[in-house]
Amino acid sequence: MSQILSIARPDSVRSVRLDTDRGTFAAFTAGPPDGVPRGTALLVPGFNGSKEDFLPLLPGLAEAGYRVIAIDQRGQYETGPASESPSYAPEDLASDLLALAGVLGPVHLVGHSYGGLVSRLAVLNSPAAASTWASLTLLNFGPAAVSESTRERLRLLLDALRTTPVPDLWPFLRPEDGGVPEEVLSFLSDRWARNAPEALRLAAEQMIGEPDRSGALRGSGVPLSVVFGTPEETWPEREAAAMARKLGARYTEIMGGGHSPNVYEPEAVIEALTGFWDALT
Repeated sequence: MSQILSIARPDSVRSVRLDTDRGTFAAFTAGPPDGVPRGTALLVPGFNGSKEDFLPLLPGLAEAGYRVIAIDQRGQYETGPASESPSYAPEDLASDLLALAGVLGPVHLVGHSYGGLVSRLAVLNSPAAASTWASLTLLNFGPAAVSESTRERLRLLLDALRTTPVPDLWPFLRPEDGGVPEEVLSFLSDRWARNAPEALRLAAEQMIGEPDRSGALRGSGVPLSVVFGTPEETWPEREAAAMARKLGARYTEIMGGGHSPNVYEPEAVIEALTGFWDALT
């Protein structure tokens, strides 16, 4: 589960809804003070995540000269189904990102955790990947299936989803840290309850069985980077580092960032992202 310390939205960040030919997506956006962006970045949250996961990053990325858009994926929080008769399969979520790129223009794509899996698939499924994606950054995402301990937790969740409504599972997922502010706990509870059960199921199954697609991704022609917070349990750090080498990707380890360096070490993530993007501009 993604981690959040605050849901306060900076004044420079606007809430918007983005219309595409695949539906409408809830998003946050921020832009450079001079109104002339050096490029556009699309930030994709992970399993049970949302655009709020990226609030610590948005002002800094905008101040560095980039237009940034953080979304709720289909089936998540304020996006909901996005369109009539939705499908939540990873291939369909990847098609959503392609539709968003069609509206936004070439983007620096950043996928966190399960969002990295979907983002990788979007690049691989792009008819013209190099002209659609200015770059791809995988943030705390590994090459294939999650660790065995995480697979076991996902299997337990899949069993529970067969018989229990999503909102009723919150007491078992509620953070144990007593230092989490009450407004954040309230937000997390509401966000969890709004997850589409089918989206949770398909995401969990994919993370349990995802193959290594690194070879195909390296051949996409899209500039690649891997940013990885440690310590991490979802994917071992050694697997992420090995993936970066196989991809020929720029690799940045962020010590103390854990699974959500965007929350715990945002300045380091901003530096890693903008350093990578600036080198390509």
